[in-house]
Amino acid sequence: MSKILCIINNLGSGGAQRQLVNLAVGFRQKGYDVDFLIYAPSVSHYYYDTIRRNGMNIMEVDEDNYALRVLKMRRVIHRYQPDVILAFLEVAAFIAEMSSILPHKWKLIVGERSADPRKRTSRRLRFFLHCHRFADYIVANSQANIDIIKQVAPELPDAKYRVIYNGLDPDKFVVDNDFTFCRNTKRNILIASSHRYVKNLRNLIEAVHLLSPDDRNAIHIHWYGNQHLDDNSFEENMQRIANLHLEDIFSFYPPTLDIYDYMRQADAVALFSHFEGFPNALCEGMMLAKPVIATRVSDIPLIIKDPDNGFLCSADYPESIATALEKFIRATPMQLKSMGLSNRNKALTLFDKQSILQQYEQLFC
Repeated sequence: MSKILCIINNLGSGGAQRQLVNLAVGFRQKGYDVDFLIYAPSVSHYYYDTIRRNGMNIMEVDEDNYALRVLKMRRVIHRYQPDVILAFLEVAAFIAEMSSILPHKWKLIVGERSADPRKRTSRRLRFFLHCHRFADYIVANSQANIDIIKQVAPELPDAKYRVIYNGLDPDKFVVDNDFTFCRNTKRNILIASSHRYVKNLRNLIEAVHLLSPDDRNAIHIHWYGNQHLDDNSFEENMQRIANLHLEDIFSFYPPTLDIYDYMRQADAVALFSHFEGFPNALCEGMMLAKPVIATRVSDIPLIIKDPDNGFLCSADYPESIATALEKFIRATPMQLKSMGLSNRNKALTLFDKQSILQQYEQLFC
């Protein structure tokens, strides 16, 4: 029975964590031995219960000194002796790669989760990408991300690259066939994302402000996600909402494991980021037969076609976001239902969990 070690910074509610935990649960259900190794346990215990409930262990290395952290993590990895390592995010991937320089028996698969354009210019991020020479495979959840890595590290062979989208269990994402779009006085838009500048709440606020009073009164935006992370975006945007008197349009909630229940009650799932990989929330909204409102970043325009199954806009221009919101407001309930069904069919083809697990398993051999 193969042993899989999942390595990531923490087990908070972020998108990379959600993807890795979902993969781990899937592999555990297929009979693999799966455990986690993290190096920032104090950040969050969001997924601890899910992991332990599925018979997996969590190993923690709590070390602030970077050099000692790498050494301690390396020691745990070599003691564990996995058959496969799945390492998501830059530092976790780097640690796994530094542990794989000398001869070893495991396959190392590193996950690139974000098509961050700073990878082209940041010395730190460029360094991490060049270290992928020590990985067996580089898996990204968007072709856009692979294209950036190829620009930065052209020495890496094409054989290392794979684009594998986020996997979802269709049985878990049961569509509410009794749902009626626009059944309330408001059209409800759901956003599931932590608050950072890159998530672009600022321009969304400006876009809502540009709408006519009638259009503003026609929508309500429900945002679920961590509110206090590594920048001041949430506090600044709350002040902006108050200054523009838009408090009745926006509601903010902490992250929740029940997010899919709330998605089922939404008229659309949205994301307005400046850059992304391929976002979990959009995959999940599509699987739940919801229209999508999103910015033209990463692979989103390859999958969301305006106006067939969603509404697209530019992250940099509030006017563009406002136009997408207006299109959503003017769409009929039957049009929104048709968009949602189109998304469900696409999601079943692109994001089926068993297919995604099989694509990873092909890399284990």
